[in-house]
Amino acid sequence: MKFRELAHRSNDGLHVALVWDQASGNLAVTVHDQRSGAAFELVVDNGAEALDAFRHPFAHAAWRGLEVAA
Repeated sequence: MKFRELAHRSNDGLHVALVWDQASGNLAVTVHDQRSGAAFELVVDNGAEALDAFRHPFAHAAWRGLEVAA
């Protein structure tokens, strides 16, 4: 698989990236919190959802029922 990073932001040890799998066309948001060690990935269905998940990854994780330490 070849992933392409479309967007990235980081602040105070929290790293959020929007990535695209060129082979499958899937979009995902990856989150890594260096302070707590929490990490998760959200596969998203379309560009609009991807952008919202990139901006609000913990809200999307909660909506999906993922328990993550913030």
